[in-house]
Formats: sequence, C-alpha cells, structure tokens
Amino acid sequence: MPAIPPDVAAAPRNLVNLKSVEKGYGSRSVLRDITLGVSAGDRIGIVGRNGDGKSTLLRLIAGLETPDAGLVTRVGDLDLAMIGQGDELDAEKTIRDQLVGGRADHEWAADPRFRAVLDGLLGGVELRRFPNGLDSAIAPLSGGERRRVALAQLLLDSPDLLLLDEPTNHLDVEGVDWLARHLATRRGSLVVVTHDRWFLDAVCTATWEVADGAIHQYDGGYAAYVLARAERDRQASAREDRRQQLMRKELAWLRRGPPARTAKPKFRIEAANALIADEPAARDSVELLRFASARLGDKVLDAVDVSLAFGDKTLLSDATWRLGPGDRVALVGINGAGKTTLVNLLAGELQPTAGVVERGATVKLAHLSQDTVEIPGHLRVLESLEQVRGRIRLGDGQELTAGMLCDRFGFRGDKARTFVRDLSGGERRRLQLMRLLMEEPNVLLLDEPTNDLDIDTLTALEDLLDGWPGTLVVVSHDRYFVERVCDDVYGLMGDGGVRHLPGGIEQYVELRAGAAAGVTAGPRAGASARAAASPRRGQPAQANARAGAVLRSARKEVQRLERALERLDGREAALHDEMAASATDHVRLRELNAQLGDVAAERDRLETAWLETSAALEG
Repeated sequence: MPAIPPDVAAAPRNLVNLKSVEKGYGSRSVLRDITLGVSAGDRIGIVGRNGDGKSTLLRLIAGLETPDAGLVTRVGDLDLAMIGQGDELDAEKTIRDQLVGGRADHEWAADPRFRAVLDGLLGGVELRRFPNGLDSAIAPLSGGERRRVALAQLLLDSPDLLLLDEPTNHLDVEGVDWLARHLATRRGSLVVVTHDRWFLDAVCTATWEVADGAIHQYDGGYAAYVLARAERDRQASAREDRRQQLMRKELAWLRRGPPARTAKPKFRIEAANALIADEPAARDSVELLRFASARLGDKVLDAVDVSLAFGDKTLLSDATWRLGPGDRVALVGINGAGKTTLVNLLAGELQPTAGVVERGATVKLAHLSQDTVEIPGHLRVLESLEQVRGRIRLGDGQELTAGMLCDRFGFRGDKARTFVRDLSGGERRRLQLMRLLMEEPNVLLLDEPTNDLDIDTLTALEDLLDGWPGTLVVVSHDRYFVERVCDDVYGLMGDGGVRHLPGGIEQYVELRAGAAAGVTAGPRAGASARAAASPRRGQPAQANARAGAVLRSARKEVQRLERALERLDGREAALHDEMAASATDHVRLRELNAQLGDVAAERDRLETAWLETSAALEG
C-alpha cells in the first residue's frame, strides 16, 4: 500500500457539508447558494443582523430544517447536539433526572468531567445555586437557571459537534467567562450564533458573517472579522458612507485596545491601518465632561448608607455610592446579587429600607429596564419616535433627526414605516432604546441594553454613546460593550457593599474565583468605593481628604499616560505609512525603522508606568 502524504494524513475530517443550499420562508429568501463545511476541531462563530438567517443556518447544519434546494450531508457516525435560544427541559422532572439519570452519586461525582461542568455552571457538586440541589424541580426555575441546566446537560453529553444559539443569554459575567474558557479548551467542534463580541474573541477560531443571503468566512474571532470586513469594504469602494464611518470608529477602538485583539488576523493588516490612521479617539472625555458639568452641575446621584432587604435576604447593607457628572460606569455581579435592585433605587422606583438616595436638581433621568414599557402598536416606528421628539443634539454638537436615528439603528427605508405591532422582540427593544435617547436625558440607566441586539446595532449604539455627555450606568454581561462604553467598573460582591474595580471585569472574575476557592478577596466589598467617594464614619476628615487627593492624582496620571499611549499609536501608524511610501529608499527606511524602535521603547516605558499607577489605584 502506498504511503499517505503527510498533508493528506493531517487533513481535518469533514463533519458537515452544505452544497448550493437555498432556504426561504414564504416569498422571502434567507440563504442563497450556500456552499461551506464544518471540519473536526473547528470553532466557528456566526454573526449577522437579526433576521438574516443565522439561526436558520444552525438548524440546517443540525438537520432540524431541510433546504429548499441543494444538499446537506453529515458523516454517518456524527454525534451532534444543539441548544436553541429556548430549551427543551422537561418541567415535570428534576435536575438529577436531566443531568445524571439513574447513575449512582459515587459514579458521577468522581468523574472530573462532571465536576468541572457542575463547578462552572451550577455551584459545584452540591448545586449550591439551587435550594434542593440535584433534587430541585425544573418547573419553578428562572430563565437563567434553566439555561445553566440545559448547557450543563449538553456539555456533559460531549457530542462531536456542538451547536449553540445565543448560549450567553441569561448568564452573568462569571458564567460567560467560565463557558468561554471551557469551550476554548474542549475537544470537539463548535458552531455558535452569538452577538457577544468578547465571547467570539475568546472562543472562536473562525467567523462566518451572514449578510444578504450570502455567508462570508473569516479566520479568527471578532477582532479579525472586523478588520477583514473593513478591508473587504475598503476594496469595494461602493460601500455606503454610513457603514464606513461606523467601521472606522470600531477599528480605532480595536487598535487602541489590548494588543491581543489584533494579534490573530492573518491578512495584510497595513491596509486596514491606513484606513484608520487619522481616526480620533472614540470619545473626547475632557470635552464630554465639560458638557456634562455644564448640564448637570456638581451633584448627580448619591446613594448614602443605603440598605435593602427582601425577606431574610439582604442585598445592600450600609452601602454608599456616588455618581458625578460625566461618569460612565458599569455594574457587575452574579445573577441575584442586586444589580437591577440598585439601579431601581437610583431611578427612584424603589425606596431603601435605610439610608437615602439623593438626586441633583438638574438631573433628567431615563431608565431602560429589562421589562420595557409597551409602545402603542398602531404607531409606525418613525411616528413613535417623533411622538417623543423630532431631533436630538449630542454633546459634540451633532444633531440627529428621528429619521437619522432610525437609519442608524437598522430601521431603514420601508422598515421605518412598519407598525410597532409587527416588530419582533429585538426590534421593539431597539425602538424603546431610541425613544429613551430622544428624550435627551442627562443621566442614563441601562439594564442589560444589549439583549436581542445584533452586532451592527450594538456598534451604532456605542457610536452614539461616544458623543453623549451625561452620566451613564450600565448593567450588562456583555464584556465588550462594557469595556467599549464605560470608564469604571463597580461590583456587587455578595456582602451588601459596592466595590470599585480598577482592573475592570477581569479583576471581578479573579475575585469571584478566589472567593469560590476560599481565598480572602480583600476588605469588605464597598470599602474601596467608600474610601474613594466619602468619609467612613469615625474616620478623620483630614485623613480622608489626603486619601482622596492621592486617588485623584493617580487617576489623572492614568489618564495622562493613556493619552500619551494614544499619541504613540498615531505616531506608529504614521511611521508605517511613511515606510510604505519609502519602500525603495533603503537609507530612509533605516532611519524610519530606528524611529519605530524608539516609539516601541517609549511604549514599553509608558505601559510599565500605567500598570504601576493602576496597581497603586487598585491598592
């Protein structure tokens, strides 16, 4: 028998193939002439606008839908499993029935694979998240709890191909972090539909974009996809200006973010860098703060010594949290920690059992809750916006009409004249958010604003918030959105306080992991927030003032270093452009290369200083 060539022997095994597949519903064509495949070891993320066919594609791969034309083939022994946006748990059964069946406790409890999944999703072998542990009934569980059980069931089955439709829905930040790490190291193949961009980057090695009936394939996670799509748009110069502008800002954000975001793309990145070389920072914090101060005054929202309990469960205990003009903060915590409760307290929709919530005289507050107010169904989308206001003005002087806002948020052309009663749940969420912004509030409280929004809409929302000068509080499990629009992160750590987390969500996840392992996470949650914001009772005012001055000085130094790093980004891009223009001048190239080395050395120095100052702030 002849030897098999090494490259043939190493070829990945094809699990599913789609050839010339077409799929539509009624008169609407969703997918047209699709040819692609899923191989062993693939971890593919599917992105695209709501309604473009992402879930349909997943169901075609799973065999739950049949194509109108073309062929879908699977290898004969393929073991695949899928979880949709809902779940198929039997309400009459218990968690034990769903996860372990009739296996004896000593059998599954000693299995490391079982323990890893139970620890990550359900609170350990004892299932601490549930009142009766494994014997808890499915029927009374919340949506988030059912989601965790359904995911655990799927992961414990260990199929060859795992198909997930919005798996991070209903999960808190901690749950999303565990799921991403688990899937990134799991053997087997994965296809996932998600709008969670951090999750895409953490898990996926390839991205499929569903758009206009076609599928565009890219190597890498979200960062690679954005850069590659921009390159595709740059070469196809007929792309409309609106999408280009949004993409330029998104690219600028990615380039200025952690270096790992731009480490994966395998195409020629210089062309994308040339597209954004002159793109300014996503937002001018100093200018926005000036507008915010002028509109809001010094006092915005102060929650002082606030306590709140429901029955025997204490959510907040003697907690103090102060929000100033122009603050852009995220609030994180596990499901049930009290995030929505605290936001409702700030909004005045709940009253504390002790303490006081004080509001500035100039505050005009808007609150996007998870349960949005119903909009009259007989109105059209544009009419429902114009009912609130015809136009809004952003902090940078930019003015948007109701029609322009509709276009930004995906209600283009005839879609803006659609009756509200005919909108999907995600579209209604989008419309409610737009109506909120049309009210021109100066304090915005957003509780899970990214639910049901596709990536293009999320990008448009982030772009709009860049020029919005008010005070912003966001509750979200979407790490990318939090990092993109917020400057500070606060956490509810489970002991009744509000804790400032200078290290952001990464610090929160580490603290939670340490607490789960029995490691002391530091002083009482909320202590750092109080030290930064107000004197603790019994503490000398003079000592507190000195501490506050040191903290303000450190924050200013961090901001100065960040501005310097941004200037270096611009200098580095300019040097790359000049090197490309001087490709045949070897003498000039050596000079430019030396300057590039100086820039790299200066970057190392500034990054070291930034890390040291940030560590001092955290301490």
